[in-house]
Amino acid sequence: MSVVLTHGEDSSLVHLKGAIDIADAAELKTVLLEALRRGSPIEVALDSATSLDVTAVQLLWAAQRGAQSAAVALHSAGPVPEAVSAALADAGLKEHLAFS
Repeated sequence: MSVVLTHGEDSSLVHLKGAIDIADAAELKTVLLEALRRGSPIEVALDSATSLDVTAVQLLWAAQRGAQSAAVALHSAGPVPEAVSAALADAGLKEHLAFS
């Protein structure tokens, strides 16, 4: 499974693994919406992701905007691989997402 959601007492963790692309879009959207509905902080672990396509980047950006609107913290958990960081930069969103 490329997208895994786990809930802790105080936060939700969305873990992305491997290449996240259009094939994972529906699952990623569902997971991000479920995490947002909980209303607790959301951490997105990208350390096991090898790449993100534009669909995944757009979903993360939409989740970031939704989280801001709902006053929910959303940020990366741990390191962001260079390929993922480059995808965010190529989309012009690196500075708009809380992923460093």
